[in-house]
Amino acid sequence: MALRRSLPEVIPVFPLPGVLLLPRAMLPLHIFEPRYRAMIRDALDEEGIVGMVQPCAEGTDPANPPIYEIGCAGKIQNSEKLDDGRYMVALQGIARFRIDRELARHPDGYRTVHADFEGFGDDLDARRSGPVDRDGLLEALRGFLARRGLSADWDAVGRADDEMLVNALSMGCPFAPNEKQALLECGDTGERARMLETLFAMSGFQAANDDDPARMN
Repeated sequence: MALRRSLPEVIPVFPLPGVLLLPRAMLPLHIFEPRYRAMIRDALDEEGIVGMVQPCAEGTDPANPPIYEIGCAGKIQNSEKLDDGRYMVALQGIARFRIDRELARHPDGYRTVHADFEGFGDDLDARRSGPVDRDGLLEALRGFLARRGLSADWDAVGRADDEMLVNALSMGCPFAPNEKQALLECGDTGERARMLETLFAMSGFQAANDDDPARMN
């Protein structure tokens, strides 16, 4: 398929808990750990592709925990190398992938995988996504923010198209890593919007339980 031909089969991966990248979304990254500085350096020398993944458990090696099998590949759109060797990077999501197998560590210490993009071709075309119930999503968002004492830039929310809004909420809201992973694995933007509504509602249920005196003993 075209997606498999346009992306490399072997890509470096950057495991970060609670950090989500979605197709067409932009993710700013501050790269300071030496092995990931090397990863960015090498990616810039090649096709600029990096896979974002989440750890799924602590494992026996804290520096290299087990990772979820589905991640999202992105292309470095902007990068700045600072005087001390750190990088400031903007990564734009391209498509999700499934880890076919993890390969040997790169000599500089970062992790690489054989990535299978089969089944994620629709990530390249936002028009293939299902509809978003924008009114329902925004109502759920208002309740979520109110319960947490948070606010939103409603002018920016109004200017965002459906995919941009859903991506921003999925990536930016303070969900647990397993909830972020569930959002990543949704079939399309419409399904992801429905998952967001569910997570917002679950947050309200949890808040009600936390405030119930009968549950505080």
